[in-house]
Amino acid sequence: MRNILITGGAGFIGSNFIPYILDRYSDIRVINIDALTYAGDLNNLKDIEEGSRYSFIRGNICNRELLEFIFKSYDIDGVIHFAAESHVDNSIASPEIFIETNVNGTFTLLDVAYRYWMESPFKYRARYLGVDGKLPRFHHISTDEVYGSLGDDGYFTEETPYAPNSPYSASKASSDMLVRGYNRTYGLNSVITNCSNNYGPKQHHEKLIPTIIKRALSWEQIPIYGDGKNVRDWLYVEDHCRGIDLVFHRGRGGESYNIGGDNEKRNIDIALTICDILDELRPISYSYRELISFVEDRAGHDRRYAIDYSKLRRELGWVPKESFRSGILKSVKWYLERY
Repeated sequence: MRNILITGGAGFIGSNFIPYILDRYSDIRVINIDALTYAGDLNNLKDIEEGSRYSFIRGNICNRELLEFIFKSYDIDGVIHFAAESHVDNSIASPEIFIETNVNGTFTLLDVAYRYWMESPFKYRARYLGVDGKLPRFHHISTDEVYGSLGDDGYFTEETPYAPNSPYSASKASSDMLVRGYNRTYGLNSVITNCSNNYGPKQHHEKLIPTIIKRALSWEQIPIYGDGKNVRDWLYVEDHCRGIDLVFHRGRGGESYNIGGDNEKRNIDIALTICDILDELRPISYSYRELISFVEDRAGHDRRYAIDYSKLRRELGWVPKESFRSGILKSVKWYLERY
């Protein structure tokens, strides 16, 4: 058995990834640590029973003693690090927790992993280098927001200079640099993936797509920032899980990989599409489009993100399977059942 520590596994992406990885690999045991803040929900994992291949620990990644206990007790030989504060609006209102979790928490996790793995070289040289030539891997999940904002054309590549524009993206950029530093300085076998906007089942209601769906079903106004023409590249969460799996197992150590959905959409078009789907699936006496309302734009709102994932396609053969239409239809149907 390989013992993989997954941080933030009760959150949106983590709770989609854990069932995926357990179903795909019979030789993986998952240890999930999550602080269960407002965005973490164990109901997201209710279909997984704790047993021989899954364990849950409630805890904070800033707690060094707890992490050291987990590494030693479970003999952790891989980390996939999802845990993060991730909502831009919240980072503007209360940036402190973003620095604490995303920067200090990532540092603590990195340092504990490094000391456990690299200070026991004989143990892991025998266990890993004799099997597949690899030391234990630390996979850091990041965001395209670290790159800043694009104009009307062009794409973010792995060589795009970092230019974060919010406390959230600044904290993620900082954590990326810490991971890079531990790889370059100490030889930690790390990889970083920077993804575009995820959507799909289990996403917290504060995010754009769940907000639109929930407001519409409650017959409340659907708020759209500014003129609604901010563009994001949308990535269906299961496609993201496949990309993470490939990079964790086959990506080159010390490298970063962009994961994008090849689905650039304006925020207003997202809202219109969801309203049209709801008109078909849950019709009322008027169109849901009438609920759309433009509100004051948020500070530092990046105009456009777009991901070039050609490196991931070229090296590991990954491409997204879901079109935006197929993914958003699955998402709306899931939320209809939930709400």
